[in-house]
Amino acid sequence: MDILIQGGTVIDGTGCKGFCADVGVKDGKIAAIGNLSGVQAVRTLDARGCCVTPGFIDIHRHADARPLYEDFGRAELMQGLTTVVNGNCGLSVAPCPPEFRGDIYSYLAPVTGCVPEYLQTQTLEDYFAQLKSLPLRINVGMLAGLGTLRAGVCGYAPQMDETAQQKLRARLEEALSSGVLGISLGLGYAPESFFSTQELIQALQPVEHSGIPIAVHMRQEGSGVVQALEEMITVARTVDTPVEISHLKAIGRVNWRSAVPNMLQMLQNARQAGLDIGCDVYPYPAGSTQLVHILPPELQYGGAAAITRNLHDPTFRARASERMRTGDDFENIVKLVGWEHIVLSSLNREENRALTGKSVAEAAELLGKDPFECAFDLLEDEACRISMIDFITDEQDIADILRADCSCVISDATYPGTGLWHPRVYGAFSRVLQRYVRETHTLTLPEAVYKMAGRPAEILGLMKKGRLLEGMDADVCVFDPETVGERGSYEDPAQYARGMRYVLVNGKIAVENGAFAECFSGCVVTRK
Repeated sequence: MDILIQGGTVIDGTGCKGFCADVGVKDGKIAAIGNLSGVQAVRTLDARGCCVTPGFIDIHRHADARPLYEDFGRAELMQGLTTVVNGNCGLSVAPCPPEFRGDIYSYLAPVTGCVPEYLQTQTLEDYFAQLKSLPLRINVGMLAGLGTLRAGVCGYAPQMDETAQQKLRARLEEALSSGVLGISLGLGYAPESFFSTQELIQALQPVEHSGIPIAVHMRQEGSGVVQALEEMITVARTVDTPVEISHLKAIGRVNWRSAVPNMLQMLQNARQAGLDIGCDVYPYPAGSTQLVHILPPELQYGGAAAITRNLHDPTFRARASERMRTGDDFENIVKLVGWEHIVLSSLNREENRALTGKSVAEAAELLGKDPFECAFDLLEDEACRISMIDFITDEQDIADILRADCSCVISDATYPGTGLWHPRVYGAFSRVLQRYVRETHTLTLPEAVYKMAGRPAEILGLMKKGRLLEGMDADVCVFDPETVGERGSYEDPAQYARGMRYVLVNGKIAVENGAFAECFSGCVVTRK
């Protein structure tokens, strides 16, 4: 064997109970599992007192541009992640035609960070070719974002004519041929928020009956979330391909403990009726996205540049503030949770950075402004390139989703260029083991490992990953279940998780005794 992992409790990622066994690794694959006491190996790793599991898989991340950065993969490895999938919520950085590159990347910046000019993104083939040329610590896959595809056809215009619709379908077919693992939708974001249900179904014609998964950020996650799920069940039934509901939640105290149980029953009923539909969840009551997301959808026409210009108009501001004070027909975060629960997490201009980490309510008080005026001023001043951390959901709802048979764990990690990142970038998967396994007993350890490895692999068709079985890729975690956990907080997020003794990526040691081995054995994972 190249590596022999001895004396640990193997939790194989299938959901079955753990068992004592050794694990042998040869040529990047799991070669044997069992009593391997007589087997010779180049390296022997002591796993006594530890769990030995498949490497964890995060199928919902926004690290599209991060592989270009020298530190990419470190925060992921320290929480046991060996594979991540980017391009979620319709917000992929590719494919991006040159004529719309500025508009698209200005809109994506609070989520993906700045996209360097030298990153080749005109086609997904270009993007994959550049990723394959990079040293990667972890495995990286990609979804094609329908929002970016649509913006690459007609920008952030609210309407599409038949010619544009045909061009969008052709672009989607081209994206599918590149090897993406699936399609992502961001119906809560422009320009996909402008689709009617029927228009969305027409746009998705290239994936009908294909078996290619669609991951969807639904049209609403607030007071209209149940209706949004009904829409996606209709889409799943019509398009007849697997659908994954991204980061299932119910925003706002008025919806807590009612919408989520209802939606979990709806998903169960749909699955019993034969639909291939499931969901995922991040293990935090706070999310993170663009601050511009607080605006009603009909006021997000034209992209970041147009919104910035419109914010200079008092009439536009008056219309926006009135809708945000009273509207229930969109995901009205301001009304649902209040300015005190919306935190400014990244600002780019030096004169505004002192407000980083302040809620909009706190910032408004410091500046002597009304909160609406404060938010609009900042959005205009920063050209809409502001990220927020918003405290929106109920922890018991999170626990219920984690327990559901059809769910898996994600991070939804975003990578804005400045400010405070959400702690989930550094610790989401370790947090599940710490809080939801060890502290609250929401999940057993085998259940958690299945939801962090086996099930994500099933959803995206990663047939050689997610389970510790002979012949599978040797992506492996070895950790002490009594000490594994996150270190970061909302106030101080940039701290690596603790407890990983060893992490292997494609049969190479990437973390050894809790320290980086500076191994670059990751690869680009594609569907073809």
